[in-house]
Amino acid sequence: MAVLGIDIGGSGIKAAPVNVETGEFLDKRFRIPTPYPGNPDQVIEVIRRIVAHFEWNGKIGAGFPGVVQRGVVKTAANVSLDWVGQDLAGLIEDATRCQTVALNDADAAGLAEMRFGTGKQFEDDYVLFLTIGTGIGSAFFVKQELWPNSELGHLQVRGKDAEHRAGDGVRQQNDLSWKKWGKKLREVLQVYDFLFNPDAIILGGGVSAKFKKYQKYLTDIHATILPAELRNQAGIIGAAMAAEESLIID
Repeated sequence: MAVLGIDIGGSGIKAAPVNVETGEFLDKRFRIPTPYPGNPDQVIEVIRRIVAHFEWNGKIGAGFPGVVQRGVVKTAANVSLDWVGQDLAGLIEDATRCQTVALNDADAAGLAEMRFGTGKQFEDDYVLFLTIGTGIGSAFFVKQELWPNSELGHLQVRGKDAEHRAGDGVRQQNDLSWKKWGKKLREVLQVYDFLFNPDAIILGGGVSAKFKKYQKYLTDIHATILPAELRNQAGIIGAAMAAEESLIID
């Protein structure tokens, strides 16, 4: 079954048709930069262009950087706050005439990683999945079941949001070595480990490809820590999965 997965981000909006049975892309990923400031009209216009690019007329799944409940945006990170209160799924359906499911972007990425990536080995465990990019997104899974909209990147760690302490944006902005950044990430993971006691923590996002550069600094954490396999494809795949399986995130 083919579904169009869309991953809405603060810097880019990415999409591809996905075989939801295998997690494979059925066409080359298409990306359009997110127009500043990323308000609803701008983002919907980009999605309209993406749908036209693929000549798409089937189901759509869309991941969004913020809390999404029953298709409605409750918070917005790295895009315009004008999104708050907007029915994202309804706006996409109106613009494209395609049945749409919308959910948090980290939840989408986590769904894909648990089904097709590193997480598939943890069928009976408690897993914390993190997307580490400009910020930190999170998704909780208990025996493969998602607890949605956790938003742990905003949990305070020594007086700062976790993502402002150890997001990859912090590493790049401050030109931190992998050692210095790895120690900051360790602080954040230790808090998550203490509060939630997961069996495993899976690190996704762009830094998952560089895991060996900072792995040795992630010490004194009880959970098994592993890099994600799907990396930046996960959000697209998981959004498509949510649409096919009609996962309405409460």
